Amino acid sequence: MSNSDTALIIVDIINDFQFDMGEALSKQTEEMTADLLALKKHAGNMNWPIIYINDHFGIWQADIAAIIKKCRNAKSERIIERLEPNENDYFLIKPKHSAFYGTALETLLSELSISHLIITGIAGNICVLFTANDAYMREYDITIPKDCIASNTEKDNEYALTIMKDILFAKITTAENLINET
Repeated sequence: MSNSDTALIIVDIINDFQFDMGEALSKQTEEMTADLLALKKHAGNMNWPIIYINDHFGIWQADIAAIIKKCRNAKSERIIERLEPNENDYFLIKPKHSAFYGTALETLLSELSISHLIITGIAGNICVLFTANDAYMREYDITIPKDCIASNTEKDNEYALTIMKDILFAKITTAENLINET
């Protein structure tokens, strides 16, 4: 892994959790925010692009402030305050589950000469998994820090990690190991 060809992808972390199993996902997400925050700080220190790719929540103008305002509630407040994008981060919206489908992500990664993706975020068994699958089909090297993804249940998360490791050949690690290795 070269430092100059790596990007940190953060999927759907700005979220309102107002859906079936949202309470469970919110709790799982809160448990991983410290590790994701440490990894994000490391990515910034390494000058890796940090790319948030998020559900639009009905706001198609890709207005991060409006999306944060719409998503901020009791379930999301602590997550958003710790992990909201800053002015140096990229922010894209997505219409469906994969960060690649119907977005400018592939073009952005090409412009930045990125070949290695560290994929984080929620839900591990849906949007993170679909993003990893599309990254694999586009021949990106994939790393998944298992303590930086969350699903509704631990079982769902483990299942997604198994698929990403065994089928998509993703490197499964932890944020701490990734930070220490780079």
